Amino acid sequence: MNKPYIVCYMMTSVDGRIDCGMTAQLAGVEEYYPLLKELGLQSAVSGKTTAQLEMAESGTFEQKNNTPFGKETVSKKADSSNGYDVVVDTKGTLLWKHDSQYDKPHILITSKQVSQEYLSYLDEQNISYIVTGDNRIDLAAACAALKETFGIERLGVVGGSAINTAFLDAGLLDEVIVLIGAGIDGRASFPPVFNRKDDPHRELTHLKLVEAKAYESGAVFIRYKTR
Repeated sequence: MNKPYIVCYMMTSVDGRIDCGMTAQLAGVEEYYPLLKELGLQSAVSGKTTAQLEMAESGTFEQKNNTPFGKETVSKKADSSNGYDVVVDTKGTLLWKHDSQYDKPHILITSKQVSQEYLSYLDEQNISYIVTGDNRIDLAAACAALKETFGIERLGVVGGSAINTAFLDAGLLDEVIVLIGAGIDGRASFPPVFNRKDDPHRELTHLKLVEAKAYESGAVFIRYKTR
């Protein structure tokens, strides 16, 4: 499969929760971004929920015509040796500043359900995009475009449960890395790193331990390969 080398990299509490406000308070959080750079994950993909909280402008895109675009396409607006911020937004609802106002160029990944009106809006904001998949995004095709068109060789998946699980179930993850902060969250309603739907027939995903180390803060870094 022609794709970047893909690593799911998350910080969690000891009980595996990934709420951003909570993880920011954990001992060891200061290790997260230096490790992201050390791992060579300058290009990273986030899901819509994470992007709405941390990256996009407030509000949602209001369109007059929501007729689906209905075909696959790739629009590249910028080259970047410093990597890209990639966001999965299936139908195209997030709002953005002009891309020149960000540290890194953005790439929006949508399905063919996105409207032409929203794609025109991305053009105005000088934001690159990949449109692939009928009712849901074809992640494998999107990853191929990330490598072939944008030259991304290593990609971090740093989003929430939904996007992490989608990449896992699509067989696209090469590694899973967890930085466990020294703290317990305990809220059952808050998401874990992966959150599959209940299916008694689904097989366990086995992992191979590659590396583990502890920090003076009490945080623990654990690195696994998926195959």
